[in-house]
Amino acid sequence: MSAAVSRKASHSMALVALFAALMAVMGLIPKIDLPLGVPITLQSLGVMLAGCLLGARRGFEAMALFLLAVAAGLPLLAGGRGGIGVFMAPSAGYLVGYAFAAGVTGALMRLLPQGRPLRTAASAFVASVLGGLVFLHAMGIAGLVLLAQLPLDKAVMADLVFVPGDLIKCVLCALVVHTVAKAMPLWAFGGRAQ
Repeated sequence: MSAAVSRKASHSMALVALFAALMAVMGLIPKIDLPLGVPITLQSLGVMLAGCLLGARRGFEAMALFLLAVAAGLPLLAGGRGGIGVFMAPSAGYLVGYAFAAGVTGALMRLLPQGRPLRTAASAFVASVLGGLVFLHAMGIAGLVLLAQLPLDKAVMADLVFVPGDLIKCVLCALVVHTVAKAMPLWAFGGRAQ
């Protein structure tokens, strides 16, 4: 019994570490700098994938591990950024939101219908839009208001620049989930027990 629990815990830790590493790899993709101090990066796709594929708890843990490494000074964010200073920049709301958005995305994925690969992919798209886009952007807007001292209406308008690209990332997340669902039909999407 304890060997099975230990094996399950080891598997869980490996997945958390793998997705934290995936976020670091996505940080190698060049960022697009915008005047408001928040760059366009691929890393929000990693948040969506962590939530959909790992579930709320492990998705949160993977993003928290990634953010801990960034805070420790590792240059894992797009453009080689890292250190505690990035959590004082205008983009801090988005960064802090990574872990919570992965948790929300995972919780939604667990609740949404699954089954055939196409249905599971559609659920991943919805979970990504609500958790990885709407929730993450709300956190980002809060950061712009608090740290960049932007009025709420201006912060919302500034945030709209990211929506088209993040919708494309939601589609990419759904395509990845569809592929995994076809290849590994017993995968526990959203952390759902099989």
